Amino acid sequence: MERTLAILKPDCLRRKLVGTVLARVEAEGFGIRALRLMQLTEQQARTFYAVHDGKFFFAKLIAFMTSGPCIAAILERDDAVAAWRAVLEPLRAELGADPTENLVHGSDSLTTSAFECAYLFAGVEAC
Repeated sequence: MERTLAILKPDCLRRKLVGTVLARVEAEGFGIRALRLMQLTEQQARTFYAVHDGKFFFAKLIAFMTSGPCIAAILERDDAVAAWRAVLEPLRAELGADPTENLVHGSDSLTTSAFECAYLFAGVEAC
């Protein structure tokens, strides 16, 4: 059983799509091990997205991710990272309004997932 991180980004909450996205998570066979409503600070966002620092979109990404609350979730199922990545693009295509504000985040590897889950859920057993 693998675990991966998902973030329902500020646009997801502003557009009232949380229930729709979480229903899709469950329909795709994921268990939800942890769920957290949070508002990322600028420093938290910069650390979380440090891999993108220096890229042309970094400042806009940080501004977007700190623009409102988001929901972080630890998802679990067999092959969770690849399975969630396979759900992301269709979900973004169906519900996304702006490609630069792309509704949901998903870890891109088990290594990234381990870092991201531990970073956003420090001290939580589900990690």
